[in-house]
Amino acid sequence: MRAIVLIPARLASKRVPNKALLPIAGKPLIAHVVERGLEAGLGPVHVATDSEEIAAIARAFGVGATLTRREHACGSDRLGEALAAIDPDGRYEAIVNLQGDLPFLPSGALAASLSLLEDARVDIGTLATLASPEEETSPDAPKIVGTLVAPQRLRAHYFSRARVPFGEGPTYRHLGVYAFRRGALQRYVSLPVSTLEAREGLEQLRALEDGMRIDAALLDKAPVSVDTLDDLGALRAAAIDSGDKS
Repeated sequence: MRAIVLIPARLASKRVPNKALLPIAGKPLIAHVVERGLEAGLGPVHVATDSEEIAAIARAFGVGATLTRREHACGSDRLGEALAAIDPDGRYEAIVNLQGDLPFLPSGALAASLSLLEDARVDIGTLATLASPEEETSPDAPKIVGTLVAPQRLRAHYFSRARVPFGEGPTYRHLGVYAFRRGALQRYVSLPVSTLEAREGLEQLRALEDGMRIDAALLDKAPVSVDTLDDLGALRAAAIDSGDKS
């Protein structure tokens, strides 16, 4: 499928203000995310943002940027606006939503999410990994409830910030990457914010509530996402320990 990687990035992050601009190892967080998109080699990379400053950084690192409205409910809605502006003729059949808080996503992860669309029944591909004991109970680490339908692949039934499902067995953390079929993204952004989406604060529930199928590729190792200031501090410390001061 002909794909484009779109990165939604807004300036007014609720939990970590100005998150996209904060430095890690000498570069703004958004620059690291752009680099992960380029390294994936899936297609062109483009940033959708409400900030001229974020757009300027994206362009300085060699990718396009489109300014969007500030009031979008979630990143996927922002991408819907950007896609209509940059690809009105429908050249791209798949849109990979690489959220702007994953600066060190493992090599091959984006391709793994996109490969799930090879199954015609799947509307959206995403990523998950085994949750750590701390993540199991943290509302900052969304969980995915799913059925194993193939090795390293879940079919999602629900997502929550709570520890689910109940009982013995693995708990999986969801990672904020989505590979949309173009039609699925267009359908998604035409829908209002759903009841469970608003309650959990998780955008993917809008798709599930509308009957879309989401499958997740399971990664062996979870990257650190920047959901809190503690996450940012941990990434900075890791960069210093590794000697990466570029």
